[in-house]
Parts: sequence; structure tokens; C-alpha cells
Amino acid sequence: MVGQSQRQATRWSPAQTWLLALVAVPSLLIVGFAVHRVVTDVGHLRAGTLPGSPTDLAYVQHPWPAYAHIVPALLYLAGAPWQLSYRIRRRHYDLHRRLGRVLVGAGLLCAGFAIGFGLRYPVGGLGEGLASATFGLWMITCLILAVRAIRSRDTTRHRAWMIRAYAVAIGVGTIRIWVLLLWGTHLMDLRGAFAWAFWVGLTLHALLAEAWLRLRSGPPDSTVRI
Repeated sequence: MVGQSQRQATRWSPAQTWLLALVAVPSLLIVGFAVHRVVTDVGHLRAGTLPGSPTDLAYVQHPWPAYAHIVPALLYLAGAPWQLSYRIRRRHYDLHRRLGRVLVGAGLLCAGFAIGFGLRYPVGGLGEGLASATFGLWMITCLILAVRAIRSRDTTRHRAWMIRAYAVAIGVGTIRIWVLLLWGTHLMDLRGAFAWAFWVGLTLHALLAEAWLRLRSGPPDSTVRI
């Protein structure tokens, strides 16, 4: 009986399974994009050549601002699930607080450089640049409000703002899916596909975060525990 109850306690609910999928798939796409960037960019930078693909060109021509965005983004994406974890927060609160400070800094750097890089070197032109600025500012706002909330000891609002920031951050992975759908099916040219993909992908993630927060509107300890 004890073994059966332990297995039931560790069994994932449908909500947890969907949450894991919504987090894992975009995150893996972002990691894959980062690996592609390193492999592509290092080769061209060593050889002193430029890539033929317009999606790669700006990263090789302007590697410092590009990687000032990518490196903090990877740190943020790797650490945020642990920072949001119920078990870490419950059992290792000091670690939760220290990790939160690191991740807020990484998130602010990531979003700040995303705004600059997106406005100056967008593949999708003005549409992509405006989307980068809009959602970059939204992520910065979420992180600042999360810090203000926890300083006021409002853990419920703190967690909600951190979830909003994280949802937009992993939306970058979803953008790649939309680009493939819009460009790969010849519905749009590459420029238009990137512009629309940024707006659609990031908006959907922001809306999903709001839907999740409303569905799980109880106190922090009553949310899905991961």
C-alpha cells in the first residue's frame, strides 16, 4: 500500500504534463538555435567570411551585442524552472532567493540586448523590431514588478510576474515554429514571416501566461507543483 501511494504521489497530472511540454519544447528549440549560432558563427568569424543566409548575417557581423543577448538568455532559461519550482522554493528557500537575484539580472540583460539587437538588425524589418521592443520592455517590466512585489513580501504577485517574464522568454522558441509554418509553406516571404512570427509567437505566450495564472488563481502552495 505504501509503495502504491508513493507511485500515485509521484505520478504527473495532465496539467503538469501539458505544462512540461509547453516549457520543454520551446526551451529545446532555443538551445538548438544557440548551438546552431555557435557552430555557424565561429566558423565564419575564424575564416573571416560572411554567411549567405540573411538569418545568420547579423550575428556574424555583430557578434558582441548578439551574444550579450544569447548568453544571459541561456542562463535565464536554464535557471528559471528551478527558481519557479515549488520543491526548491519550499525546501531550499535561500537557494531560491540567491538564484532569483542571478536570474533577474540575466533576464534584464537578455531583454535589454534583445531590444537593441532586434531594433538595429531585424530580419523581419520594422515589424520584427517593434515586436522585439514591445515584448523586451514587457519582460523588463515583469521582472522589475516581481522584484518590487517580493520586497513587499507579496509572494503571490511576485510569482505571477516571474511566470509572465518566463513565458515571454521561452516564446522565442515558438517564433521559430511560426517562421517555418509561414515561410516554409510559402505563405509569406522570409521578412514577413519573421515579423508575423515574432508578434504571433510572443503574444500567444503572454496570453497563455495570463490564462494559466487565472486558472491557477489560488495561493502559491496550491499551484501545480513541479
